[in-house]
Amino acid sequence: MACDKCGSGRILGVGAKCSDMCSVDFNGVDQSDYVPRDIGLGGGDYLEFDVCLECGKVQGEFPIEDPEFAQGPDEE
Repeated sequence: MACDKCGSGRILGVGAKCSDMCSVDFNGVDQSDYVPRDIGLGGGDYLEFDVCLECGKVQGEFPIEDPEFAQGPDEE
């Protein structure tokens, strides 16, 4: 796999099982629950992502929309 920004092959794969104990913060809105499925870093019980050790870019399709947990009731 090559980095989708700089082309380096120095890609670190990260995987962690969080169960329902993942804490995330976006624009001052906190959530402690399962890994959100709409943030590009896994979902459910699992945090999974690849990061380039050359340039620091998290691999994947970005930008993405604001996470659902951080949207107010009128933004759905």
